[in-house]
Amino acid sequence: MHKRILLSSVAFLILVSCYEPARECAEFKNGTFEFTTFVGNEERTTTFERKGELEIDYYEGKVDSSSIRWINDCEFIVQKLHPRNRAEQQAIHMKILTTSENSYTFEYGLVGEPPIAKGTAIKTN
Repeated sequence: MHKRILLSSVAFLILVSCYEPARECAEFKNGTFEFTTFVGNEERTTTFERKGELEIDYYEGKVDSSSIRWINDCEFIVQKLHPRNRAEQQAIHMKILTTSENSYTFEYGLVGEPPIAKGTAIKTN
């Protein structure tokens, strides 16, 4: 009896450890999105539109555009089209980790570096 319980428990743990949440990343290649984060102690929201190989960001009354190069359905590289300084010249690697009906959770960082942060974007259209 104990052997059966032990085997069942081990089988269950193996199945659970192999579970990967479904990612429907293609659903988020195009659309309008919102991303909210904290800058210091203040909550800030960015709205961005993504269509094809272009992303347009709207942040605090400013508009900026970036090119997008998709590596696969869930990973892409964002590069500012008109960087204003050296920091903005660096490309950002984005990876979608999980998706839901109208949002996705992602991690991001400079290309070639480990991811530095996570966030959630909500599709508004």
